[in-house]
Amino acid sequence: MPDPLQAQRERLDAIDEEILDLLAERGDVVQKVAQTKVERGLPVYVADREDEKTEAFRDAAEARGLDPDWAEDFLRMIMSASRARQSAGASFPRATPEEKDVLIVGSEGGIGSLYAGVFERTGYRVHGIDRGHWDRLPDIAPQLDLAVVAVPIRVTPEVIRRLADALPSDTVLADVTSTKTEPVAVMLDAHSGPVLGLHPMHGTDVSDLSRQLVVACPAREADASAWVLRQCRLWGMRVEEADPAEHDRVMHLVQSLRHFVAFLHGSFMREQELAPEDMLAFSSPVYRAELMMNGRIFAQNAELYADIVFASEERREQLLRFFERHEHLAELVRTDDKEGFVEEFEAIADFFGDFAPQAQRESEYLISRLADRFA
Repeated sequence: MPDPLQAQRERLDAIDEEILDLLAERGDVVQKVAQTKVERGLPVYVADREDEKTEAFRDAAEARGLDPDWAEDFLRMIMSASRARQSAGASFPRATPEEKDVLIVGSEGGIGSLYAGVFERTGYRVHGIDRGHWDRLPDIAPQLDLAVVAVPIRVTPEVIRRLADALPSDTVLADVTSTKTEPVAVMLDAHSGPVLGLHPMHGTDVSDLSRQLVVACPAREADASAWVLRQCRLWGMRVEEADPAEHDRVMHLVQSLRHFVAFLHGSFMREQELAPEDMLAFSSPVYRAELMMNGRIFAQNAELYADIVFASEERREQLLRFFERHEHLAELVRTDDKEGFVEEFEAIADFFGDFAPQAQRESEYLISRLADRFA
């Protein structure tokens, strides 16, 4: 019998082809936009422009009887792909009219090689040294405008001191470690010139830097290092300035404690022989998301995470306080204290305040997208 839906299905296929053709055309325009941005020194990501575009797109979708939330999701996926296309293999606008010389110490590592490539594509003269290459430093140092230390946390102070001895007094000395108090203090002690602490809040696997966050701690002669932060913004990054001590206080929770909770979760799964593949079959979208966030850590370098967790005495002390709190709550389980559990739960809910319903809304969005894509 003839298929009663054949005509409609053929039209849907044709519409899908038209959509792809329009997206390809949009991509061509994006490339022209990227070139104009480089020529005129404009950033890859402009938050106000995207906000205006998103709001107009929602209104246009609603006028056509479409769900504006769905339309915004669709547009944001397109814009994200556009930013990635502008960044992939392309040049970037430079923050300074003249070329500058940039040294990356640790240029063969993940974060070092990432930023060496981005600086180079932005039109800077990039130099790199790694273990075994320190003999190059005397020839490179006199011309340097910026020296970035991108080595493991445990050797960062030693490398800073070794590097600073060779730097001119007007060279900006920066680091990109995930702790800031000690590296900044060591840089201030070892170098007489501009000092800038940086913490890029992303991994080495990002496709582009647009919308990525970098925390900046200008510690001495902020005007002399301001061009570095302007450059980050031209790459499309979000720059958040902070005091080194305040940065570390927050990072103790954001990084080391969160990573250790994932470590604890994975360790218990291993001890109980609860294989991730088996658990996925019985996982709700919520737990699948949690399992994926924990599992991604174990796909990376163990020493890197050890450096993060054990980065300072303050972090270790906070972890010990966490264990004490864990023991307090474990006592509720030992004594079958449901009333105590409810009391503690409600106290935490009060502490979270308005963030709890916000978290529920945002997590429901993430969970529904995850379920659509991978369920």
